[in-house]
Amino acid sequence: MGYRIKERRIEMGMSQVELSEKANVSRTIISGLENGTIKVTTTETLLKLANALNSKISDIFLN
Repeated sequence: MGYRIKERRIEMGMSQVELSEKANVSRTIISGLENGTIKVTTTETLLKLANALNSKISDIFLN
């Protein structure tokens, strides 16, 4: 299981800080999800990130 957050964020030309501000999610959580140190998060966090990345949750979630 993993997340395609970094890939999508880079496609949109956003830094982790910009995504953090847009999604109202801490940069530490974004970094952890991107590098795999955080493997579990809430549906609310995924929804915030997906919305900030103009994506569906299924687009940023890898099984």
